[in-house]
Amino acid sequence: MSSQVEGVILKGIGGFYYVHTGTRQIECKAGGRLRLNRREKPAVGDRVMVEERGEEGLITQILPRKNFLQRPPIANIDQLFIVASQASPVTDPYLIDKVSVIALRQGIQPILVLNKQDVDPSQDFRAIYEKAGFPVLSTSAETGEGVEQLRQMLHGKVSAFTGNSGIGKSSLLNRLEEGVLMETGSISRISRGRHTTRRVELFFVADGYLADTPGFSSFDISRMEHIPKEELEQYFPEFEPFLGQCRFSGCAHCKEPDCAVDQGAREGAIAPSRLESYRKLYEEMAQWKEWENK
Repeated sequence: MSSQVEGVILKGIGGFYYVHTGTRQIECKAGGRLRLNRREKPAVGDRVMVEERGEEGLITQILPRKNFLQRPPIANIDQLFIVASQASPVTDPYLIDKVSVIALRQGIQPILVLNKQDVDPSQDFRAIYEKAGFPVLSTSAETGEGVEQLRQMLHGKVSAFTGNSGIGKSSLLNRLEEGVLMETGSISRISRGRHTTRRVELFFVADGYLADTPGFSSFDISRMEHIPKEELEQYFPEFEPFLGQCRFSGCAHCKEPDCAVDQGAREGAIAPSRLESYRKLYEEMAQWKEWENK
């Protein structure tokens, strides 16, 4: 009689899934029922039940997900490290804010990693995001600054990293676990080209699971579950003290008079760039059409 074990999908290639059970990795195929289910297919990060068949296995069940990102496709993330910097190439704050909204919507803790500290300390970014209530970590892939603290934060968690091209994300990941992640500057087994991570893959690192994901361009808010524009304010934590204090009920915090959020920005409690990002996202959500998400 075959046995069933629980595991986590580390990667999927050509219809095969590689599942980590805690003690070993098993090459699996999806069971017939799962292959026919177009609405829910196995994804990296899924906790699954596997029927062991010698050295191989068959995925028989996908356990309930706590969250799921469509682009890139990955499930059950605890925390998302957003790697950014004010050193060249400077990260656009709007991209940080857009990704953090996606994370918070899914119940994922966004953490800002300010890399390239040896080049620029990114003090403006630190002030903005600490004020917004986000954990902020300073690192340098070049000197190793902050790497041990980052490793401790991975312990027992399922974590993902994202960041724009050239920000040093892959170099930072290699600092965490030399030789396990992609080799920067060369074509690796999880890359289709130089400095580019194309496919999501989980690695067992620091007693937790770590994913290197594609860059900011893949986090397309229009492809996510639609966020009603009226809910967007919930995903800007620093707005909370001002909500319900505006002159008009249902204030959009865009152009309305006597807006408490706008006043908070003028008084310095909310960074101007954060309010600008909110308004840009609000406009995107206002223009969203149901057919666009199908």
